[in-house]
Amino acid sequence: MTKLYGSLEAGGTKFVCAVGDENFQVVEKTQFPTTTPYETIEKTVEFFKRYEDRLAGIAIGSFGPIDIDQNSATYGYITTTPKPHWANVDLLGLIAKEFKIPFYFTTDVNSSAFGEAIVRKGVNSLVYYTIGTGIGAGAIQNGEFIGGVGHTEAGHTYVALHPQDVAKEFTGVCPFHKGCLEGLAAGPSLEARTGTRGELIEQNSDVWDVQAYYIAQAAVQATLMYRPQVIVFGGGVMGQEHMLKRVRDKFTALMNGYVPTPDVTEYIVTPAVAENGSATLGNFALAKQVSEK
Repeated sequence: MTKLYGSLEAGGTKFVCAVGDENFQVVEKTQFPTTTPYETIEKTVEFFKRYEDRLAGIAIGSFGPIDIDQNSATYGYITTTPKPHWANVDLLGLIAKEFKIPFYFTTDVNSSAFGEAIVRKGVNSLVYYTIGTGIGAGAIQNGEFIGGVGHTEAGHTYVALHPQDVAKEFTGVCPFHKGCLEGLAAGPSLEARTGTRGELIEQNSDVWDVQAYYIAQAAVQATLMYRPQVIVFGGGVMGQEHMLKRVRDKFTALMNGYVPTPDVTEYIVTPAVAENGSATLGNFALAKQVSEK
């Protein structure tokens, strides 16, 4: 009987559940809104139960912060998230107790980074950023995730304020930090500055240059800290086609030739996996990995 692998991309807005075959081709995929923990987890379990007799493993890539330390009493928990009702929820435990198969637990951006590394032949060092409702990043070096007692939180690094934000005394929308990347460049910051949702803002608005200034700083940070072969920017904000060139141009100006990097058109890119499927692909591979240990 063909083995199947499960993927759960547990996002703050929606949960995406998928089952794939041994070639990581999707057999079935569904999604539903992230509501209360009880309701959302119940729907997740119901989906995977239909394939229980063939599933060899499931990988979960979750919004965070999460506890990935297997020696911790709260391993598998979503911890200090500002999302209502989801702080200190034992996401992994509540799902895994319903199955007798191994689970892999990581961040949603780590899952996406893993998926992107799979499809980019010859790439073994990569940083993946999601620029959406929030900002997170997963980094891979030599096929392994960067992280120690916990996962990285690159979305909450501090960045230099754009002059327009200095003038308006705008320090972002993050409830934890003043002046961090997520608070200044995630989707909600657009509406906070303009009073208009991002998808309704005209392309010629100067707010996009403000956003690009912060996202380019993220690329500079990733370059100087990790020296990756590729930096991938996904998420709804980068779904605006004009954003990629803006970020590349500002990255080039900010880096100012300090260290060598590949051609910026090959170095700063958007996802290679179609239809936001990077995390699903990465999870299939991680589920296979954990099932073979």
